[in-house]
Amino acid sequence: MEKTLDTFKIGEKGVIIKVNGEGVTRRRLFDMGVTPGANAKLVKKAPLGDPIEITIRNYELTLRKNEAKQVTLKVED
Repeated sequence: MEKTLDTFKIGEKGVIIKVNGEGVTRRRLFDMGVTPGANAKLVKKAPLGDPIEITIRNYELTLRKNEAKQVTLKVED
C-alpha cells in the first residue's frame, strides 16, 4: 500500500518510492537524504500535526507537513 508521509501514524514504517515537488523544495528533500529507496519511520508528531519527526538513514529529521506531503512511501507491514 502506498501513502504519503503526512498520513503516517506514529511507529509506521515505509520505503520511499517517490519524491514529488518542484525546485527548491524537492532539492532540499534530496539534500536531507529523502530519496527513493530510503527507509523511513515516523517517530513523533506535534500536537497539531506540524511538524513531524522521522528516522531516516540512522538520524532524526524534522519536516513540515507540506514537505511530508511530497514524499510517497510503500508501507511495510
